[in-house]
Order: sequence, then structure tokens, then C-alpha cells
Amino acid sequence: MRARFLQHSSCTNSWQCNRSATWQPSRRQVAAAAAGATSSSTVPYAEAARQRLALKQQLREAVQGIDRGIFGVQSAKRTEVGEIVEALEGLNPLQQPTQHLDQLAGKWLLLYTTITITGIKKTKLGLREFIRLGEFVQQIDTDNKLALNVVQFSVAGLGMLSGSLTVKASYEVASDDRVSIKFIESTLVPEKLQSLFQANYDLLLSIFNPEGWLDITYVDQDTRIGRDDKGNVFVLARAHDHGSSDSSSS
Repeated sequence: MRARFLQHSSCTNSWQCNRSATWQPSRRQVAAAAAGATSSSTVPYAEAARQRLALKQQLREAVQGIDRGIFGVQSAKRTEVGEIVEALEGLNPLQQPTQHLDQLAGKWLLLYTTITITGIKKTKLGLREFIRLGEFVQQIDTDNKLALNVVQFSVAGLGMLSGSLTVKASYEVASDDRVSIKFIESTLVPEKLQSLFQANYDLLLSIFNPEGWLDITYVDQDTRIGRDDKGNVFVLARAHDHGSSDSSSS
């Protein structure tokens, strides 16, 4: 039997209470002013394509070995990744991405996020001491306007028991590059892990930030970048059915 946790109407979780109540300008609207970013409208098509390819390669190399940034990274590394991300956003080949949601459909793997579990929170949760994180997978269902986020992990203290946390959310188009996200439910399996994570469940959910809004700042055939209402960055790579993984390991 699955242990299921549903959203309550009251503001009981930190990720719910921190939702931004005011509108903020789209990241795409200010990306051209970011350091190192070059507007794709001013770059010839072939040159822009070459730059994107080079930047994506740099990005994948930069995020290797940092476990997607979830446990924090050094300031220099964070700056390096951030500059590459901003440069890619300035070369976004898909304008008005929410008008082309078919380009977002399917399975994606998380490569990097600025959401981190560090300091006292990491010690409290004990993730790095006895839990090994696997892939972070996002499945976008554009027909039903749903996003299914799954993190796979194994628990060393329980004979390397494998489990997964699934967070289901719906979305609605809010602008040409923004979607509003609403948390639906979360599921933790197997059930015996419920007591292990219950005290820190909100912290686990915060890895996905399943409520608020998300700006889609870059999309091409194999890479996607987003920024949410809490200032977090998400870099994802399209997954392929043949099973190769684009995620970084610690």
C-alpha cells in the first residue's frame, strides 16, 4: 500500500507559505541584459546554433560530479553554471514556449538546480549519510496539463532498500513563457519509509517546488531551462528510451 500525502487547504507547509503574491517580470524579458547573454535575434541562425551547441556542452561538463547541486556547490561553480545558463537563455530558439507545449511533452531528467539541502537542514534530514539519490525524472503530460516529478533513491541503513518520491502537479498557461503550478498530491513508496521521512516531508517536497509559477526560459530538442517564483533555476535534459542517463552522480 502506498503512503499518500494530499495537499491541505490551509498554509501548513513552508513551500506553500513562501509563494510569491506579487507579479514579477518574466526572466525572458530581462535575460538579454544578463552578463554574457547574446540575443538570438541579433545572431545569424547558423552562428546561434553553433553557440548553443558549445554552451550546452560546457553546461554538461560544468555540472558533472555535483549531484545536480542539491547538496550545494562552491560559489565559483555556482557562478560558472549560472553564467552558462544565462548565455543559453539569451539564445533561446523557441519564443513563446507556452504556445508550443508539444515541445515540452515527454520525459526529462534533472541535470542541475539551485535548490539545495545544506547546513542544519541536511544534517536533520541525513540525506547524504544514508540515502543515495538516483535519477530525478519529470514527465510532462500536455494533454492533461500535468507534471509528474519522481526522485529515485536507496536507503543504505535498510539493506539498500530502493524507493521513490512522486510529486504530481497540474499547470495552466499564465503568459507566453510562464505556467502556474498547483500541487495535487505526493506519494512515497514503499510504505515503510513513511516514518523515516515524515518529520522532514516538507523539505523533500521543496526539492520539486511544486506550487507557484515557472518561467520557461530556454527550450530546444534536448535541453530545457526554467526559473520559478522563488528564484530557483532548473536545468533538464530530455530522456531517451534507450536508457542512457544524463544525470550527474555524486
